Amino acid sequence: MSGPRTTRGRLLLVLALAAAVTVFTATVPLLRGFFDLRVYYGTVHTWAHHDGLIYDYRVPGTTYGFTYPPFAALAMLPLALLDRTQAIVASLLVNLAALAVILRILTGPDWRRHGWYRWALCLCLLALFEPLRDTFSFGQVNLVLLALVLGDCLLLATGRERWAGAGIGLAAAVKLTPALFIGLLLLAGRRRAAGVATAVAGAATALAAWADPRASRFYWTEALWDTGRVGRLDYVSNQSLQGVLARLGEPGRPLWATAVLLTLCVWAWRARGAVRAGDWTAAFALTGAAACLVSPITWVHHLVWLLPSFAVLLRAGHPRTAGALYAVLCTSVVWLWFDDASGLGGFLGSNTYTWITLGLLLGLPTGQPRGVRLPLPRVATAATPAARPEHPTTTATSSQNESSPFARDAAAAATGAGLDTGRDLTRSPSSEPTGSTRPAAAKPQSSSSRASWYTANPPPT
Repeated sequence: MSGPRTTRGRLLLVLALAAAVTVFTATVPLLRGFFDLRVYYGTVHTWAHHDGLIYDYRVPGTTYGFTYPPFAALAMLPLALLDRTQAIVASLLVNLAALAVILRILTGPDWRRHGWYRWALCLCLLALFEPLRDTFSFGQVNLVLLALVLGDCLLLATGRERWAGAGIGLAAAVKLTPALFIGLLLLAGRRRAAGVATAVAGAATALAAWADPRASRFYWTEALWDTGRVGRLDYVSNQSLQGVLARLGEPGRPLWATAVLLTLCVWAWRARGAVRAGDWTAAFALTGAAACLVSPITWVHHLVWLLPSFAVLLRAGHPRTAGALYAVLCTSVVWLWFDDASGLGGFLGSNTYTWITLGLLLGLPTGQPRGVRLPLPRVATAATPAARPEHPTTTATSSQNESSPFARDAAAAATGAGLDTGRDLTRSPSSEPTGSTRPAAAKPQSSSSRASWYTANPPPT
């Protein structure tokens, strides 16, 4: 790796980059003011302390309230024990822990090999990733759900399938989008894991129905079908297929249903091929991308589901492609078309993140890794005798491949090829993000306005 060679030089570089990233994230992007956390916090406090209804609460000064299944509110009940500052701290700590789990799963046991310097650079790059920084700034739950789902990926890739599916089931009970991973398990012929996921999701949903029958009845019969509760379909932050069609003025369900069906067919074909090749990481990455595309509303911060795709690209020896796509996802470029997404430029620019997601679904490498090799031995010369057949010069694959899908996927190709499954994640080039500097808007998905926190006087239900 190019750069400073001394510990002091590396420390100074990391500190300078951390300072630059801090200044950038504090001034350039639109800060979200923990808006979603305010929704969770107010909903839980209304429900637990004032006998209010889960879906009647609104953040003061807005029309936005709770939109997840009832089990999500049940899982967030610990917020009822905290004040607002403690809730923010808890959200940050939980998201940091989830991110650590995600990185640990994607890099495998050889994560120590990268050293503090490379990991520090990696964290600086991650802090620029718009979906990730929005997840932290909104106080969102998507990183936790991704960690749960990737936990099942780890179990499947390492052959420890007894509890595989439980993480997916919990994630699907909190939010419906991860339910597509149950479809992946069925495609892969993992019926036991699919059954576990379905049973866990069903049990969690039944528990929520027992805790609050009125809320469950309202959600499954009314709230689920009302996308207006979440936000406008044509809002530029909605980077799903439905968002693209809505910005074109074609929000009709038949056209959207056709696009979803075609997308799911492509996903099924590609994901099944990845599973047949034993590439669980790619299969889960493809499913995450497909889920973002087919969901009626995929806000920018939901695109943390694309993180496994970048791990797959790096593993497959495509650091430039990964770096270019990652850099675009750091720029907040879609917000340039916040006011007007008309014309060819608006069509292409306002849907940039959707095109990236679609490109990953269509072109993400699957199967055996390519081009990630250790240096080959020198060609035999008179001074350096060639290796004898009975002592081949092959690079042994370490036991680390047994405990990570990222490493395990490369194991089949490692014999005789000397593959380096611990690809350096910090080598992806990145450009200077341009982040949106436009004034804050009234919509919570693009606003830095500080709506008042829930108080002891909730709005009337």
